[in-house]
Amino acid sequence: MVQFAAGRLAARRLVNINGLPDLMQVTVAADEIIIGAGVNYTTIRNHVEISRDLPLLARAASWTGAIANQNRGTLGGNLVNGSPAADSPPALLAYAAEVSLVSVRGTRRIPYADFHTAYKVTALAPDELVLAVHVPRTTYTHQYIRKVGPRNAQAISKVALAAVANITDGIVTEVRIGLASVSHSPFRCRNTEAALLDQAVSAATIAEARAALLAEIAPLDDIRSTARYRNHVSANLLEEFLNELLLKTEPDRLTEAQLLDFCASHRWAREVSALALFPDHEALFAAAESVWFNLCSEADWLEAFAAHPRIGEKKASTNAYLASSETEQSAAQQTLEPVAEALLKGNRAYEEKFGFRYIVFASGRTAPELLAVLEERLSHTRKEELLEAAHQQHRITSLRMTKWLEAQTKA
Repeated sequence: MVQFAAGRLAARRLVNINGLPDLMQVTVAADEIIIGAGVNYTTIRNHVEISRDLPLLARAASWTGAIANQNRGTLGGNLVNGSPAADSPPALLAYAAEVSLVSVRGTRRIPYADFHTAYKVTALAPDELVLAVHVPRTTYTHQYIRKVGPRNAQAISKVALAAVANITDGIVTEVRIGLASVSHSPFRCRNTEAALLDQAVSAATIAEARAALLAEIAPLDDIRSTARYRNHVSANLLEEFLNELLLKTEPDRLTEAQLLDFCASHRWAREVSALALFPDHEALFAAAESVWFNLCSEADWLEAFAAHPRIGEKKASTNAYLASSETEQSAAQQTLEPVAEALLKGNRAYEEKFGFRYIVFASGRTAPELLAVLEERLSHTRKEELLEAAHQQHRITSLRMTKWLEAQTKA
């Protein structure tokens, strides 16, 4: 209609297809949602199944002009118009949508990624209409969409990116990325996808994906933005998607703050959190052990020891992480007064001899058992006891990590 009003259409006689029943249906099938080409954006954004199964498309529908535009504008019209900055195409590219085209010769169905062939040129034959858009109903590890424009509403995008991915055992097994405003038409980033497929998401992978993206897009300078800006923003949006994917999908990649809940050595937490994605729990535990015994110094060990409450104390240190210690020592805290007194004396003797707190794997053990272990370990040299305490701390750390991972799995 904009082109018509501006006199840019050769044809001056138009046929209004608004309201044709065959174009106005949304059909929810077992494996796909079929959206008629005449379905408007208000219907798309308010449709229960579309909002639940295709949230990127519902979100894009909410960006398309004002409410009046959404009441009149249709999905088919948006695609056939062929604008490189259109709102819905990135989501449809990410979802691997297909379009069915109809004419007197019958119906054919093609991937939406093959629909745009040049600027404002599509695969439609002169006698064809877009009948419907078919979007698979697929579950993804993460879905992402973001539009960058000069304002939050009623703006043509400078850049818009939609992406979906699945990760299995830490490896990207499926990924699709759609972009707007970076080529002559809506663009699927196949080279970038190839750089990510069958890879673990890490800082190195993200850097490679950024480079692949910048190599395959070709934005232009225009009235809304510059090619340089679009390149920069596109790469940043991709990185944001991949970082969200990293945080959302890998329970084995833990932040330094989370790791400090398991072991109060800042060096240990920092070194483990800096490592790349762990493919499985076994690799995570191996890395945690290696950092603890190979990279951490005596000072790092003592920092962790100092955060523990003394065995048998009824009140832990003010360090928030020690709620775990109180739970682990619950059996030891339920003890007779003579044993409690002996534990207090033993703790004092231990600290006077070794210069650090008595560290022992206390989970499920009674106070008399822990007292017996303490008395036996008082015979050690400081060097022997420092190493023994480090091993006990490692057992405690591993137990806490195990409980955390089990809670994530249940969640």
